[in-house]
This record gives sequence, structure tokens and C-alpha cells, in this order.
Amino acid sequence: MMKRREFITLLGGAAVAWPCASRAQQPERIRRIGVLMSTAADDPETPVNLAAFLQGLQESGWTLGRNIRIDYRWGGVDADRVRSYATELVALAPDIILAAGGTIVAALQRATRTVPIVFVNATDPVGRGLVDSLARPGGNVTGFTPFEFGISAKWLELLKQIAPDLTRVGVIRDPAAAGTVGQLAALQSVAPSFGVELRSIDARDAGAIEHGVTAFARGSNDGLIVSSSRLAVVHRDLIITLAARYRLPAVYPFRFYATGGGLMSYGPDIVDQYRRAAGYVDRILKGEKPADLPVQTPTKFELAINRKTAKALGLTVPDRLLAIADEVIE
Repeated sequence: MMKRREFITLLGGAAVAWPCASRAQQPERIRRIGVLMSTAADDPETPVNLAAFLQGLQESGWTLGRNIRIDYRWGGVDADRVRSYATELVALAPDIILAAGGTIVAALQRATRTVPIVFVNATDPVGRGLVDSLARPGGNVTGFTPFEFGISAKWLELLKQIAPDLTRVGVIRDPAAAGTVGQLAALQSVAPSFGVELRSIDARDAGAIEHGVTAFARGSNDGLIVSSSRLAVVHRDLIITLAARYRLPAVYPFRFYATGGGLMSYGPDIVDQYRRAAGYVDRILKGEKPADLPVQTPTKFELAINRKTAKALGLTVPDRLLAIADEVIE
């Protein structure tokens, strides 16, 4: 797997190489790809994810300036902006659109039912009505989903292993994100077996996150689970800061939370989803239909542990967790 620095080099260096390639070869038909992201352009994970997508396209023979062009839009958590950019991208008449997240897909589906859409990181695409089924998506949408709801139980299990005295756990969730409903329900079903009382912390914006975590944190036996949502990703620095301020052991859904100072993460490799999405884009551009390409679920989940954060919280990471961790951040 390429490292972050190599991805960013690929993203930046390609801008120099691609025009040269276009001059050296005979003109080809240029296919147009729209990309609607759920993060901001300056989010540090953005270049890593997009570099993986571009690398996948290059491996399939697609080169910017020679046979593809890409139009980017950045939605963030502003619903009006997402709707506006979805309409704007569709109006450009792209051959295909890459969509980051279920909310982005829903906005695009309101704008078009014909332009092919490949998604990454869209939780519960069947329950949200984005596709008919995982095996046979139907319509104009397919892609890669990050979670089945059962993973939520694993978050609680890991949290109790690293902080066994926990009795209260706050679950940060975006009530407007359909996928977090299933994640919370899965947690509620196993919480009694771990001797844990769950409290939902609704996170509609940064102010609600700060108020909710502050109101929740009461004692030394409290912890946090951050469910997977676009809003939590955008406000991840705030959440990590609050967890440190109130000395709350916390588990997060993606690796970049742990590398950013969070205690522990367990979830899929999102960078790999972008790389694999390029393969679906390639197949659709070559004539296959989204309706016939099954939605894919992760084949591997990564455990990352930040020992520096654990030390700051006065926690000793059990050897059994260190032994199975994919990454230990010192």
C-alpha cells in the first residue's frame, strides 16, 4: 500500500506529467468524470483519497488531458451547497460521477436517474433507498459501502478492552444521517452484555457536539463511541479535542481519527475504496451498467491504536490488542 506522502506526490506530480502525455499521443475521445466530495478541498484526507482514485484510473489506462477530464465539487456538511453542486455537476453532462457518501448520492439521484454514479463510503445503501439490493443495485447507482451495522458491537468490545471500568458510553451520532440509526440500534442490542449504559449525543453541528459531550462527561467511568457520519468526519478535530479535555476513552470508525490524536479506530480502509471505485468507473466507461455491478462491502477492517493518547488518559493498552493492531501510533 502506498504511503500518504507518495499519494500526495502522485496527485501533485501528475499535473505536470499529464499535459505532456496529451501532446505526445494522438487525440482521443475525452470522457468527463464528475466528483462530488463530502469533505472540504483543504481537508487533509482529501488529497490522499483522490490520489488513490486517480492512481486506479491510471492503472486502467485513463489519463487526465488525454482521455478524461474531471470536474470537482466540495459539498461539506452544507445541505444546500450539496444540492446545488449536485445539480451543477449533472448539468455538465458527465459520463459518470463519483460520489463520496450516502447524502451526496441522494442529492445526485434527485438530479439524475440516468447518469451513472459510483459511490464510496455510503452506509446502508439499501435501507436508504439508494440501491435495490447489494447484489443487484438496479438503477444508475452502485459502489462501495463501509459498514454493516454489526461492526458497532466491535467498537464497544474494543472500548471495554482498553478501558474495562467503563459503565457509561456516549454515542456521537448525526440524527439526520440514516446510517447512524442502525449503528446505534446495534450498540443498544449488545450494551447490556458489556454492563454499559448508552447515551445518544446528537451532533447536528459543532455547537451541538460541544454541548452534548460537555453535558455527558461526568466521571472517570465514561467513554465515547463516534459513529460513522459525514458531520463527525468534518468536525473530527473538535471531537478528539473534547475527548482529551474530558479524559474520555473513545473509539472511532476510521484510521485518520487515530492518526489525528484519537485513542483508537476500527473500520475499513477508505483509501482502498477510492482505488477500487476507479475500477468500477473504468468498467462503466467501457460499457457495463451500474445496475449489474454489485455493491461491495469491505473485506478487511483495520485497528489503529494511539499509544500516546492512551498514556495521556492513564490507560495501559492490553498486549492482546497490541498484537492484533494493524497500526500502533507511538
